[in-house]
Amino acid sequence: MHHLTVVFRADREYEFNVHAEDVSTLSKDAAREWLQDEFDALECTPSNPVGKVLILDVILNVAKYGGEQRFAQGGEWARKFAACVAVVLDRPAVRIDIPGFVVG
Repeated sequence: MHHLTVVFRADREYEFNVHAEDVSTLSKDAAREWLQDEFDALECTPSNPVGKVLILDVILNVAKYGGEQRFAQGGEWARKFAACVAVVLDRPAVRIDIPGFVVG
């Protein structure tokens, strides 16, 4: 199981649990592609305009530009985001701190 927390402020954190069966058919390439597609669709601005955009920048920007409301609702988009991040990073716990612009 993977645990994902998306933080917009100290008092506004959204938590998602991603179980193995939720991501059993999601490949790392497909997860990266979904995140990149969302990055493009949301017209995210890369933090480093020169050179390659790192996956952590993609994750942070998609969460930021996707907006707090999507995470607050906990709908399909937020669950897909959580699943893709779980597959790409493959860590048991991930904390996405939007104000600090850090993935920990």
